[in-house]
Amino acid sequence: MNSADDLARLLADARHAVILTGAGISTESGIPDFRSPGGIWEKYDPMEVGSLDMFIRDPSKFWAYHRPRFDAVGSVEPNAAHLAVAELERRGIVKAVITQNIDGLHRRAGTQEPIEVHGSLSGGRCLRCDHRVSADELLARADADEQGVPRCDCGFQLKSHVVLFGEMLPQEAMEAMFEQAGMADVLLVIGSSLAVSPVSDIPGLVLSNGGSLAILTEGETPYDHRAAVRLHTRAAATMTEVIARLDAAEGTPAT
Repeated sequence: MNSADDLARLLADARHAVILTGAGISTESGIPDFRSPGGIWEKYDPMEVGSLDMFIRDPSKFWAYHRPRFDAVGSVEPNAAHLAVAELERRGIVKAVITQNIDGLHRRAGTQEPIEVHGSLSGGRCLRCDHRVSADELLARADADEQGVPRCDCGFQLKSHVVLFGEMLPQEAMEAMFEQAGMADVLLVIGSSLAVSPVSDIPGLVLSNGGSLAILTEGETPYDHRAAVRLHTRAAATMTEVIARLDAAEGTPAT
């Protein structure tokens, strides 16, 4: 099955559908991918600019890279795919949204409680005293510092809620992710290469429980041959069509 109509039928028949999204859902909003050809990691060494070690060892260098990420995310809007995901949740078709993205676009599109397994740019905290600040305050402190480093009142540098290389993934998000995957009879993957553990384990868990897998990505994934629905199309147009197909089915007179 390889059409938006097939995907719409799979979702409509689901008892507990879960959506898992990666960077590919946000590229159409203007946020560059990380691992694809031409992505961010071809220009930067992730272990240098995105690691806990760099944050501790050279906070000014870390924040020189990290600060513009806030501006980049703040300048874009959710696209039609984000809006369609939120609409599926609103209709009760989708029970949970798991995302690898830190951009917050699912929340801005209307998704109520996305499970953000890699954290987000929604705020910051101090690793020394655990003082927490909003994103606005985090940026204000960075902009006020001569070295561009947001500082806590205790004097230590603040970090955002984004999970860095060398950090543990948030326990609450991990528990929620595996709980939802354990209940899912349909998992729709949008824009994820399924290359990073533990998110890459989720499709296998759903399949082992007898669920169905749908994959909507332009690139390849390790689970393509096991997907009940496999689409290589752009997410925004395809998810818009899925909503239209669901609308048409709901409006069809009973026979």
